[in-house]
Amino acid sequence: MPAYTPDSDLELLFDPSFIPNSFKESLPEDLHIRPLASTDVGRSHFPVLSVLSPSPTPSDKAYTAHFHKLRTINESVAHSGLPPTYVVIAIVNKENDQIVATGTVFMEWKFLRGLSLVGHIEDIAVDKKVQGKRLGLRVVTALTEISEALGAYKTILNCSVDNIPFYEKCGYKQKEREMARYKEPAPMPQQRL
Repeated sequence: MPAYTPDSDLELLFDPSFIPNSFKESLPEDLHIRPLASTDVGRSHFPVLSVLSPSPTPSDKAYTAHFHKLRTINESVAHSGLPPTYVVIAIVNKENDQIVATGTVFMEWKFLRGLSLVGHIEDIAVDKKVQGKRLGLRVVTALTEISEALGAYKTILNCSVDNIPFYEKCGYKQKEREMARYKEPAPMPQQRL
């Protein structure tokens, strides 16, 4: 079993200080929450994401390149004194150094509401082996708190009708309707090497 890797030994997507200490301290001792790391392709990131939809694991090289695109954007806005755009968190099992839950909040600058900021929650996923332990609730709560701390006037998400009761437990309310248009035929994912 791999040993747990401390944050200081990882290349992280954003500054971990954006994750509230109170939230970190509320997790059971065998779990740790942190930003996504450049090497998380080897820590079950994609098997966990596959609970949402088919998510083939990319090569290490493609994963790292994609991670660096997101990190470059975060670093660019940080140099301007702005909050990160891509906030992807991972809850890691310390016993085996594997991701057991993950989620994203994407921060969008708006022209509406006085040039405000909105958080969009995406890709909430919990490993099937640990579902029912309220990790999804913890991920949504952490992302919502981060979004609000970064200055979002609202945090929104899309979900299936079946998941509405879960998100209501997280403090969200049903509002409006979601619309989507998918390109046909579906484009093949590009893995840049």
